[in-house]
Amino acid sequence: MQNRSRIRIFGARQNNLKGINVRIPIGNLTVVTGVSGSGKSSLAFQTLYAEGQRRYIESFSSYARQFLERMDKPDADRIEGIPPAIAINQTDPVRTSRSTVGTMTEINDFLKYLFSGFGSLLCESCGNLVERDTSKTLFDRIRRHPEGSLVQITFPIGERNRILSEGEVQDLERMGFHRILTPQGIVPLREIHRKSRGPLEVLVDRLRLRESDRQRFLDSLEQTMQFGLGRGTVRIDGDVEFPFSARRHCAGCDRDYRNPVPSLF
Repeated sequence: MQNRSRIRIFGARQNNLKGINVRIPIGNLTVVTGVSGSGKSSLAFQTLYAEGQRRYIESFSSYARQFLERMDKPDADRIEGIPPAIAINQTDPVRTSRSTVGTMTEINDFLKYLFSGFGSLLCESCGNLVERDTSKTLFDRIRRHPEGSLVQITFPIGERNRILSEGEVQDLERMGFHRILTPQGIVPLREIHRKSRGPLEVLVDRLRLRESDRQRFLDSLEQTMQFGLGRGTVRIDGDVEFPFSARRHCAGCDRDYRNPVPSLF
């Protein structure tokens, strides 16, 4: 394990190097300094880089190797633990102020895919992590509350501050919903037009938090995501709220985000 975490060079004699031994830690920034003629370039470019590039090219097929420039094997007794290497000379072949190490080595393209695939998206309004919720991740969050807590699962319906039409009421009945959560409390669906105006939420399920009801909880969350177009809210004992979304959506700020793609970075 120790050899893998560092590069080890034994008896380097390239050019004016006098059989030196060097250990370079991998994953750290290492600077080679010295007076002119002390062998800095011989160590960095003609020993370290040359051996890393040579071994990397040797891993290619013989057909691919014929199109690549190969460097001579450096003069050293032994070199261990060296990964593939990239060298950037001190010259400035690209005359533009936007040139960087990433653009010159084309590493930027790989970094873009890395950020889009594995980066974390934070809401620019509240700073919270924006991620797609699933029924299982939600249940894992909710189950941390005390056993037996009263849980309400809802999804929003229609616009704020208006009553439901008769057609909307019939559609909800056909889907199997019969209760609406209003600011005043739970109201039967058929009485919603007389007792309350929005904001309105369809009550999907009301149950006690128990491990034995795990499947019922998961089924209700799946139903909420389906009919709520990916959005909903879980309430614990009427005062702790967990807004959730199956999209890249900050439920707390009610803000949608695009899926991260390489061109965004």
